[in-house]
Amino acid sequence: MRRALIVTLTVVAALAGGGALTLWIAGTSTQATIDAFSVQVGEVARDALLAAPDGETVAALPAPVRRYLAYTFPDGVPMTPPPLARITLEGQFRRPLTDSFHPMTARQTAATGTPAFVFWGTTTMAPGVWALAYDAFVDGQMEMKAEVLSALTVMEESSSPALDRISLRRWLLESPLFPPALLPGGPVRWEPIDDSRARAVVSAHGMEAAMVAVFAPNGRLLRFEAEEDGDLTTPYHGSGEVAARDDDRLVAGMRIPHAFSIARAAGGQEHPFWVGTVTGIAFE
Repeated sequence: MRRALIVTLTVVAALAGGGALTLWIAGTSTQATIDAFSVQVGEVARDALLAAPDGETVAALPAPVRRYLAYTFPDGVPMTPPPLARITLEGQFRRPLTDSFHPMTARQTAATGTPAFVFWGTTTMAPGVWALAYDAFVDGQMEMKAEVLSALTVMEESSSPALDRISLRRWLLESPLFPPALLPGGPVRWEPIDDSRARAVVSAHGMEAAMVAVFAPNGRLLRFEAEEDGDLTTPYHGSGEVAARDDDRLVAGMRIPHAFSIARAAGGQEHPFWVGTVTGIAFE
């Protein structure tokens, strides 16, 4: 709270000194960066078109994954699945290394046939003080940044082997929102575990990341879980280690979960940090 108060006083002083124009320019620059990433994601998405799997390929999948495809695509997989998803979300967000939640609205543009996305959201820090953060992953490289009032950078990370792999897993964790990503023949392969679980392994740009999918008997994908603990001391949440989903609704011939809880996990405990709903989703 003390830090938020200091930030508030700093902003008030900046505005009094004519800083409103500076903040507006900074915010415009940040949004231009996000828009550029969104264009890049669209370009790589259309260069990585998927095709509907044949019956033999589907028959070779683990049993819970076959049920998932039948449940998610009730009228069958389209011959050319959509390459791009644009998603809007809202809910409550907990910033890294803090305990309290604050309202957040967010957007995401994601490719379905190749791991690429840009996610950006705005969250309240204190009355009159808000933060804008974005994560982008294109061509195997990530970039993330968080700014107070789109002007004061409080976190910035760029491509590294560890963070690029985290972003690859982030795309996989989010993929139930754009189910063509999980079709066989794309960047994800499925490994059997038991009748209610299967391991999803995504490969791209010389990297791999995996999560365990937990399915309901009817094929609904309930959760994605990492198989290793997270590092809860980082200044970013990264992908998180657990994603639970609910409230499936039919969108463009696919059952898409609209309720979610994303959590860090370590030592047998889960620590949610982004809980909310999908408010809109469109496929292109």
